[in-house]
Amino acid sequence: MSAPDSGDLDAGARADVAIVLTACLAAPAWVDALVDSRPHGGAAGWLGAADAAYAALPDDAVLAALAAHPRIGAAPAGSGAHEAASRREQAAVSAAGDDVRAALVAGNRAYEERFGRVFLIRAAGRSPAEILAELRRRLAHDDASELAEAREQLRQITRLRLERVLAGEG
Repeated sequence: MSAPDSGDLDAGARADVAIVLTACLAAPAWVDALVDSRPHGGAAGWLGAADAAYAALPDDAVLAALAAHPRIGAAPAGSGAHEAASRREQAAVSAAGDDVRAALVAGNRAYEERFGRVFLIRAAGRSPAEILAELRRRLAHDDASELAEAREQLRQITRLRLERVLAGEG
């Protein structure tokens, strides 16, 4: 299914729609909830259903979805839609200076040692310096606070990706 819109998602074959949605969020329970509750109507219906399905995800599903994301500043392996979205969202980071990129590598390492998961931030619309500042700020969180923030960042990324799909931008 290339460049689907909300009508295509409502009427498309389950397997095709699931592939498109998985590129937005690698959480099978979220994908199943959206596919199984179709039709959603227009973009507003899809976005509302997506937010509701996301809010219902247990932490273990969110943690699994977080693990599907590449480190900030690391080139995603693979050529699928999920990887293409990550490359697009992190484009500014790849152009950062060596000092910022080195600090992101060190910060990612410290974050993973502290929290046991990849640092995730909605990179779209943020400068590399902003991302680095957020990484450093979030290292001071306790685990529960940081998981809540990571959950919110993942929700924002998911919504941006779904908005692109609904706009026919894939």
